[in-house]
Amino acid sequence: MGNATGSKKKYVVLILLFLGWCLGNLDRFVINYSVVDITKDLGLSASTQGVILSSFFLGYALMQIPGGALADRFGYRKVIVTAIFMWSIFTILTGAAWSAVSLIAIRFLFGLGEGSFFPSGSKAIASWFPLNERSRAMALMLSSGAIMGIATPFIYAASSGTIGWQKLFYIIGAVGLVVSLFIFFFLKEPKRAAIQEVPSGQPAAKPKSTLKTVLKTPMIWNLFIGYFSIYAVNWGLSAWMPTYMINVRGLDMTQVGTLSIFPSLAGIIAMLFSGYLLDRIPEGKDKKAGAVLAVLVGVCLYLMSNAGSIFLFITYQTIIGVLFAFIATLIASNCLKTMHESQVATANGFINTGAQLAGFLTPMLMGFMVDASGGSYNSAFVLLVVFAVLCAAALMLARPKANAQSQAVVDSVTN
Repeated sequence: MGNATGSKKKYVVLILLFLGWCLGNLDRFVINYSVVDITKDLGLSASTQGVILSSFFLGYALMQIPGGALADRFGYRKVIVTAIFMWSIFTILTGAAWSAVSLIAIRFLFGLGEGSFFPSGSKAIASWFPLNERSRAMALMLSSGAIMGIATPFIYAASSGTIGWQKLFYIIGAVGLVVSLFIFFFLKEPKRAAIQEVPSGQPAAKPKSTLKTVLKTPMIWNLFIGYFSIYAVNWGLSAWMPTYMINVRGLDMTQVGTLSIFPSLAGIIAMLFSGYLLDRIPEGKDKKAGAVLAVLVGVCLYLMSNAGSIFLFITYQTIIGVLFAFIATLIASNCLKTMHESQVATANGFINTGAQLAGFLTPMLMGFMVDASGGSYNSAFVLLVVFAVLCAAALMLARPKANAQSQAVVDSVTN
């Protein structure tokens, strides 16, 4: 390792990634709360509401692999700055939406704009942090989601009765434009990789970064399925819980925001702890532990759907948030430790495509199920349980195949 390993620059990079991803999560989460008022203003059905929530994730998913490939080829700095600028523009345009069709189109383009941030951020972490610190660095970046999970309902509750949802999107988008300029001037990229460690079983030579090479790694497919499944649970809950708690449990927006503190706060703590823990768990055993926790997610979802009180409902939701934090950090940081640094963005872009496809499909499917069942959420909860079991199966079957992985990398070097 070079002297850059101990440099303070890596922490500056991580703080900037955290700041950027806090903004990204705020921009994407606020729609989950504002959609209640948007639905009233535009006269939308639950099915249309689901399509609006899902349209972002379609654009986001489509940009994961291209965004990762761009970061691997041209560097993460340019891609990150462009992503923040683009999604801020479409945040502003969200406030100007005048119909369901316009809102669906804007949210789709919003997703395209934001889609390259995560794979580019993964490359930044792999460029600056050694193997035994990458789970912790990824955990900090991912914890921004839980932090914004706490802040967003209060931000919306405070603004909905005063400035309204349109002006709120204008303000958040304007802040994003300022942040994009800040990151443009302060986010640095090393002229060469700051960390020269090579994952075990891989040749030291720099391989070509191609999607074909990445897909030759069998475990990448298990991580793709696992990430799709656990994020189907996460996006299903985050997209529909505000509406569910208002329409079914009879709460108001302020109560929803207050109760959301507990699962979100637990998720922050669990995310940070899981990064520290995963940097110490041997390869292979981490996935078995993740599979067990995914089964527990399914159990808690069943108990959550049948909870007789708000206290029990929030308790199970909090447990799910803790379990999700470990599983999500495990999957997101795994390829940072098993793939060559020059392929990290492409690999994580592919894996994260699964998570965002889940974000596209799950809210929409749940909306159709709620409409079809006359307002009941029982079938929607069953769907989430199935996804939790699928995640457990994918992680249990994930096996390190060093020989196959090394051969794939060798092929990419020699071809």
